[in-house]
Parts: sequence; C-alpha cells; structure tokens
Amino acid sequence: MSPLPSHDIGAPPSSAVRAVGLGASAGGLAVLEQFLAQVPPLSGLAYVVVQHLDPTHKAMLVQLLQRATTMQVVEAADTMRLEPDVVYVIPPNKELTLVGGVLHLAEPAQPRGMRLPIDLLFSSLARDQGEQSIGVVLSGMGSDGTLGLQAIKSQGGLTLAQLPESAQFDSMPKSAIAAGCVDIIGLASELPDRIVHITEEKQGVSLLPEGGADSNGNALASILGLLKDRSKHDLSDYKPSTLRRRIQRRLGVHGLTTHEAYEAFVRQNPQELDLLFKEMLIGVTSFFRDPTVWQELKDVVMPALLARCAQGTRLRAWVVGCSTGEEAYSLAMIFKESVAEFTGTESPSLQIFASDLSADAIAVARKGHYPQKIAGEVGPARLATFFKAQDGGFLINKEIREMVLFAQHDVILDPPFTKLDLLSCRNLMIYFNAPLQSRLMPLFSYSLRPGGVLLLGGSETTGNSQTLFTPLSLKSRLYWRNENAVNMGSVYFPISPRRPVSRLPQEFKVSPSAVLPANLQTHAEQALLREFSPAAVLVNDQGDVVYINGRVGKYLEPASGKANWNIHVMARPSIRTQIAAALRQALQDKGRVEVRDLRLSEEPAQTSLDVIVKVMQEPHSLAGLVMIVFHEVAAPPPTKRRRRASDGVVDPQMVEELQRRKEEINALRQEMGASAEELQAANEELQSTNEELQSANEELTTSKEESQSMNEELQTLNQELRTKLDDLALAQSDMQNLLNSTDIATLFLDSELNVRRYTEQITRIIHLREGDIGRPLTDLASTLNYPTLNDDARQTLKTLTLTEKEITTTDGFWFLVRIKPYRTLTNVIQGVVITLIDITAAKKLESRLRNG
Repeated sequence: MSPLPSHDIGAPPSSAVRAVGLGASAGGLAVLEQFLAQVPPLSGLAYVVVQHLDPTHKAMLVQLLQRATTMQVVEAADTMRLEPDVVYVIPPNKELTLVGGVLHLAEPAQPRGMRLPIDLLFSSLARDQGEQSIGVVLSGMGSDGTLGLQAIKSQGGLTLAQLPESAQFDSMPKSAIAAGCVDIIGLASELPDRIVHITEEKQGVSLLPEGGADSNGNALASILGLLKDRSKHDLSDYKPSTLRRRIQRRLGVHGLTTHEAYEAFVRQNPQELDLLFKEMLIGVTSFFRDPTVWQELKDVVMPALLARCAQGTRLRAWVVGCSTGEEAYSLAMIFKESVAEFTGTESPSLQIFASDLSADAIAVARKGHYPQKIAGEVGPARLATFFKAQDGGFLINKEIREMVLFAQHDVILDPPFTKLDLLSCRNLMIYFNAPLQSRLMPLFSYSLRPGGVLLLGGSETTGNSQTLFTPLSLKSRLYWRNENAVNMGSVYFPISPRRPVSRLPQEFKVSPSAVLPANLQTHAEQALLREFSPAAVLVNDQGDVVYINGRVGKYLEPASGKANWNIHVMARPSIRTQIAAALRQALQDKGRVEVRDLRLSEEPAQTSLDVIVKVMQEPHSLAGLVMIVFHEVAAPPPTKRRRRASDGVVDPQMVEELQRRKEEINALRQEMGASAEELQAANEELQSTNEELQSANEELTTSKEESQSMNEELQTLNQELRTKLDDLALAQSDMQNLLNSTDIATLFLDSELNVRRYTEQITRIIHLREGDIGRPLTDLASTLNYPTLNDDARQTLKTLTLTEKEITTTDGFWFLVRIKPYRTLTNVIQGVVITLIDITAAKKLESRLRNG
C-alpha cells in the first residue's frame, strides 16, 4: 500500500526525547487531568497537549492541569526544546509543530472553525520521531486527530484513543477508531500505564539486528511463515526492521514481551494473523499529495505524453500501491484537465491500472466514496467537476471511475502490467530491502514503453539503475525511461503460483425412508389413510409440490406449457389468491393458517372448501415444509328468497357474497404487497449483482493483462535461456580448444577426487574415455610410476598447497606432475587440477651432459 511518509521510516528520530501528543477538544479537560494524574514520575517522556481553545480568551489550561500532576506544566513557546517529564500546552490561536525536537509556533493558516491543530501536531510528530512517535486522541467533537494518527501509524509509531463510551463527546475517538488507525483503546486513566509499559519494553528488549540468528530471529521467521500460509503473500523481502516494528506494536497491544510469546499466541489464535497482515499494509494517502509533483506532472509530463500519442490510441498507466484509490483518481483528474487544454483533433484516452495488496483498500477504492474532509485536498473547482455530494461525503463521478481498473495485486509475486506510458510507485519501496528494490527497478523499466514516465516517492530513487532512467525532476522524483532496451538478464519476473480452485461441495443424497415392516397394523393404517384422510399436498417455502396425498384434482390442475409443479401455478383460479396469501402468512408466522368457505366456482354449490396451511416442525425430516390440507364442508341449505324484499331487509346471501369478495380483495392486496417487496428486494440484488459483475469484469481485465504480461515474460525468458545456452556452448568450445592448444595433459578432479574433465593429451598416460567421467582416481590405470598420486591429491585438497614432482612412466617418459587446488570464481575450493608436462627431452639432455 502507499504510505503517507516521504522519508525512510527506518531513519532514527531526530529528537532524543520521545514526545507523547495529546489531542482533545470538547470535554477534554477532565480526561486530560485523568491521563496526567496516572503518568508515573520520571517516565522519561515529554507530553505535548493540543486542545481546541477559544482564540479570543486567555487560557487557564496550564494552571488547571498543574493541579493533576507533579510534572512541570508550561505553555509552549516558539523554539522551545523538549525536556523529559514536562507537559507542554499549546497557547490560544496558535499552531504547534515539532521539528528536530524543538517546538514551533505559527499563526493559524485556516479560518476559525476549519483548523485541525491536532492533525498538524501529530503529523509533525510522525515526521520528526518516526517509529518513536506516540499519539493519543481524547474526548472531542469532529474528526481532528484521525489523519494525524494515520500518519503516526504509517511511521510505525504508537496510536491510542479514549474508549468512546467513557468520553463526554465521542466523535473524535470514534472517528479515529473507525479509520482503523488506533492500536490501543481504553479509559484515559489506563492509557499512561500502557504507554510506559510499551516504551520500557522497547528499551529493554531492543530490536534485533538484521540477520540475527537468536531465538527472536527464529521466531520472526516462523511468524512470517505462518503469515505466508495464512495470507498467501510472502513478506520476507520487507525490511526486517519494518517487520519487527509492526510485530512489536502487536506485542504491545497484547501485553507480550518476546517474539516467541507472540508466535505461540498466533498459533493459538490464527485470526491474529489477519490483524497482523493488515498491520503490515498500513496505507495513508490523499488526493493530490505533494501538490508540486502533481503540478509538474500536469505541466510537463502530460503534454509530452499527449503530443506523442497517436490518434485513436490509448495511454496506459499503472499506480502501484494505490491504497484506497485517491492517487489513481488524482491521476485521472489531472489527465482530464490536460486533455481539455490539448489542441489535438481527437482526444486520446487513458487506462489506469491501480493495484494494491489489501483487498479492503481495493473495495473502498472501487466504491469511490470519500468523506467531506477531502474538500481541502481536492479544491472547490475539482470537487464541483469530478465529484457529486452523496451520503454526507463525495462520490467520484462515472467518467473518472470508468478510467480506473482496480485489482488486488502483489508487485513482489504477481506479473507486472506492461506497455505503460506512466508508472507511479510512491512511498512503497521504502518498506522493501535493497535486493528487492534492485529487482523492481529493471522490472519497472521493462513495463514502461521507451520514453515512459516513472514517478517515485520523495525519498525513493532509481538506485543502481540510473542507466535505465533519465531524471526529469530529482525534486519531484520524475524519470523518463531511456530509449535503450533494458538488459533482460537483469530483469526479475515474478510469477505467483496458481492457487488451487476450490471444489464445489459434494451433494448429499437424501437417505430413503425406512421401509416399515409389512405387518397387519401397517396395512390397516395405509388403508385408513387412503379411505378417510383428506386431500393434501406438501410444499416447500417456494410453493413447489414435493408430496401429494389423496385426490387433489378438484383443487389443483397442471398448467399448460412446460411442466411446473408449483402450488401458485396449479391452484384453481378461484382459490389461488387465498392459498397464496395463507401460505405467505404461515411462513411468516411459522404457524397455522385456516381459510374457510372458499368456492371452487361461481356457480352455487352444495359444498364449500376449507383450506388449512401449516408449517411443519415435526418430524425433523419435514421441518420447514408446509402442509396444505383441503377439506370440503357441506353448505347450509339455501333459504327461500322473498319475491319482494321489504325495504330495509338485507339479503343474507348477498352479505355472505360481499364478505367473500372483501376477503378476496384483502388477499389480493396482501399478495400485491408481498410481490412489491419481492420486486424491490430483487431490484436491490440485481444492483448488487451488477456491481459484482463490474468488479468481476475489472478482475478479468486485470487477469487478461497479467496473462499477456506472463506470455511476454515467458517468451523473453525463453529467448534469454537460448542466448545463455549459446554463450555456454561457445565458452565450452573456447575452453576445450584452449586446453587442447596448450598441449599439456590436464586432469580435473572434484572434491571427492572423481574425474570431472580431462584433455586429450592425458589419455596417452592415464587410460580415460568418456564413460570414465565421475569415476574415482584410484580406479584409473596409468603408465605413471606414481603410487602416491591419490594421496598427494588428497593432501593438496586438504592443505591447499601446490604439489610438484618429477615422475617416470613405464614406457620411458618423464613428466613434471603438478597438483593444484581447483578454485571457483567465488574462491571456493571444489577439487584439484593435475597437469603433466612432458620433460623427457630435458631429462635426456641432462643425462647426456652428466655422462659427457
């Protein structure tokens, strides 16, 4: 993810005294007193208090806080250096920052009501003290302090917040907690003990040196292994100091003291690994961060890219570590503004690929909805052009949203996007170790087209890859990709292993009902059921018929068309509505519903129909199903109608008919209401499905890009391997020709004194052939009168000293035998080299001279 800081988080803090930033607003006086009252004497920490104060009145905060603590409480002054065990209070109508361990006061840059003095102090703490920074948010209204805590957390510092339920005004602590940037939540009186406990642990149990082999180092490796198994991401290439700081923060949260204890804790609580993984991916970003960089991108880079873009083509960009999407959307907005100023005949387009390791961050980025506080980052003009107000915040408009494809992507393991015109990787590599940084630069060069632009963070450089990039602006960390192709031998292509596709769960067959024993009782019960039990059907919650008892043809009939065994379709039209309403009510109430005096037709009938709808609870095998029972009831004998009804006399049959019609109307209304609710739910599901399909489309597009990149990568690797094989064959030929041209018999032995290689000249002395490669020296027959050859070779391998002797052969020749250690290019001994130089002529001359 893309963190906030613009400098290496591993740098030591510039201040020797650790400062605790305390931020409070409404209701803050009481909790500040509770906090300071519990600070132990001689804690060695300095406490800087920022509270929202009335700028027009003299503050009494110093005197009030002095009553709660034995530490000295002073009002902060400009250029005042921090001292341990002193409380510094911000004066009214001032902004307070810390630089180099020195407090600085300034006039507020924002009008009253828009000032965020707590964020300002915390951000300066993060820059000044790095991982040593500590921030505490207490009672207050608004969200001041949240961004500052995010900055501290991104630096590896410690962040705390008051328990919202204990705050008089809980908006500030709630905002910080909701942002996910708080390590410890507790009562104001409990927080000092937690802070002192953690700081003492860090002093007593210092971070281990990189590459340490002690037990904590082993525990760290084990924790990373567990994290890899859990998250499928390998973090071993992160800086060890960064990893230890992140784990140290989790140690403080759980009150643990060693990595071994934390390892045991995560083994017992695997869900802690999820929290640790999120801890590793702390990302703080904002719209148009470092405005000068974005201005130079708009004024210099975009016009150059647009000028060289052919008509009808599309520019491509990749934002690595996009976090929650602000940087990707900022790039899209800058592009739109640049295109508006471009005078080309056809406006080009830009496709932005934005990737991050955090699935949660990607989910937020895809929504494109941001809180109101972004108004200060974006500006009113861009806010009106590219956003619309929604749900108390701002939603990125459709035109900008469609320019960006978000994908979860691991730059260390997954293949890169290629053929890019712009690649932005800001403040990500500061978390990686040097070897990984060296691997990524050639990869970025390969991903960019010649003349493409690389944008890095403020403290990042191209390192040892200066030949691949030409600086456009060192201050803004903008680089042009050189025209010359990157040396493929220096490019490391990550390939993530395919994750196994989860198999669909097996379907479990319903076991057949147990067959009852064929006895008299069983036959009698079945006969009684057939003769006297009412007609009934058993349906599921959707109305599908699963069982029929008796003759139900009078009440149900198959519908024309494709066979459909559903009660809503099969029920006779005259009773369909009432049955549907009764079924729905029974399912809602989980009980029994009776509907009486139904008519199967409009004609006068001798019987009426009662329907009982009951949700089955027992036996267990029928639980959740619904039994619908049809029972005909004899209609009462009709009364003779008077030929002339006197005025005021109501016909009972008409009243009965009206009542029946009202019941049908009510049933229809209920059915229509239920249908409307179902349609609304279906509409919401369709909208959700549409979003999921859009996300799936983005992922498929990303997969296509990854597949294309992988294909290109494999082709490049294949070509590279072919080139290396050709070079190796040529080097083999050169070496063989060199050895043969020296006309010196040479034998190469490995560390076990087995034959590794030999020249043709030695075959006249030692009987060798191709099949003897790998055979021990003692198994070879030779003409040398040298029985201690094997012992001398082993002695040379042991002492690394040259052995040289003059040896005769059985056929009358003399040879100078030299045995030397075989050294590799890395100065590793891997055997011996035996050379035999023919000195027969010299020996004969020497013999003649002696005899003459």
